[in-house]
Amino acid sequence: MVDPKGHIDITVVGLGPGDHQYLTLEAQQVLREAPEIYLRTTQHPVVASLPSTLLIHSFDHLYEERESFSEVYAAITERIIELAGRPQGVVYAVPGHPLVAEESVRRIATEAKKRGLIIRFVSAVSFLEPLFTFLELDPLAQGLQVIDATVLAEYSEVRDEPAAGDEDGRRYTAAKVWARRPVDPTVPAIIGQLHSRTVASAVKLALLEVYPDHHEVVLVRWAGIPGKEEKRPMKLYQIDRQKDIDHLTSLYLPPIDVEEDLASMAGLRHIIYRLRAPGGCPWDRKQSHDSLKPYLIEEAYEVLEALDLGDPDKLREELGDLLLQIVLHSQMATESGDFSMEDVFRGINAKLIRRHPHVFGDRTVADASEVLRNWEQIKREEKGEGSSTIESVPRILPALAYAQSVQRRAARLGFDWKEISGVIDKVAEEVQELAAAGSAEERRQELGDVLFALVNVARWLDIDAEDALRLASRKFIKRFEYVEKLCAERSLQLSKLSPEALDKLWEESKLVEKDAD
Repeated sequence: MVDPKGHIDITVVGLGPGDHQYLTLEAQQVLREAPEIYLRTTQHPVVASLPSTLLIHSFDHLYEERESFSEVYAAITERIIELAGRPQGVVYAVPGHPLVAEESVRRIATEAKKRGLIIRFVSAVSFLEPLFTFLELDPLAQGLQVIDATVLAEYSEVRDEPAAGDEDGRRYTAAKVWARRPVDPTVPAIIGQLHSRTVASAVKLALLEVYPDHHEVVLVRWAGIPGKEEKRPMKLYQIDRQKDIDHLTSLYLPPIDVEEDLASMAGLRHIIYRLRAPGGCPWDRKQSHDSLKPYLIEEAYEVLEALDLGDPDKLREELGDLLLQIVLHSQMATESGDFSMEDVFRGINAKLIRRHPHVFGDRTVADASEVLRNWEQIKREEKGEGSSTIESVPRILPALAYAQSVQRRAARLGFDWKEISGVIDKVAEEVQELAAAGSAEERRQELGDVLFALVNVARWLDIDAEDALRLASRKFIKRFEYVEKLCAERSLQLSKLSPEALDKLWEESKLVEKDAD
């Protein structure tokens, strides 16, 4: 924003990477003419050579008083905006370039824009240019990420912070952080403003989410300061063991090979590509969409089993196996030109946003049931008039799941009982009709009606029918295996026992199960 009268509310000056020779002529002029200046920190070599007539204030005390860098930057922003209201405005100086790795400047600029304040940026050489020279690094050759160490440190703090107080909010804040990778390890990266061993430790924890701990990195100190420049190769896990980390320390991370990027979708996609490519795995290369169908179903059921067992490690493994099937099918589609993995992401992301206007738009909902009604309404609008909500239920679903899905969708449209008593009465009615059935075909039809009515009971009780029957079957197996064990211990032949004897053993197995629970 520019004032035609030349008035400036906030002047932000870059002090360069460290040596006085890197101060621009424009910066030197501002520093000569300003009566006073506010420094983010005095911990910078150029400060000693500032004009002796200049009244210097700093925010160094905030780093000791506040608990996080975010709080420090918030306090600096508040004070600079306050000073900007004076007739003479305020001059704020920061290390390096004012718009490179300066979170305080970003916040000040955002707030100034909201308030209509005039802000001027005085350019400078950033810490990057001498770093590129010292490392002999071309930032455009492989691409380059430049990341603020304090941002990574906050990533680590939230990542490891235990839920407390507002448990729900804090848990989902952490989940949001976990979902965002702190850095892409397949692209070279520079971590600036490493500051201290404390920051280095937090940065290390964040980086170990995506890099191997033995990854070779380079710690760079005082780049651009003649006679003091130093580059120190080491393993990533060693960076916070360096006792001389200070405000002029940076970290360079060379890229890892994409096949080493085991913690990402990109790594998995590359591995699948290699398996399917010429010279890859003969088994993977011969697979098709049809040949992989059984594996897709099998992996989905193994995920369900892991959920039933409540085993997080098994669930993690089985979700990976299921994801493998999804990526394999997407890779095959890419090879045939039908669609790409990006199309899969684009489709589901757009659908989720479109069908949740109460989250991503301005629609309001009263409860979860209204969300489901909106979902079906939006779905019908997408598919056009004449489309059936129920007809779109996949017929390949297991029978109980198919029935429950059909009933659920019908209920969303208002086709449902008013209360559960009607559903229970319907079960009794269907059981009577089954008992009265004369032919095999009639019995088949009536048994289907009984099962369908029981599935409706499950839906009303908010119980997954498949899950309930699967658990009941496993409970039966567990009890039956105990009956077999008792027979073996007592030299009994199970098939020759009377119904009364079998019932006695069965009740004994139930008591043992109850005691175990």
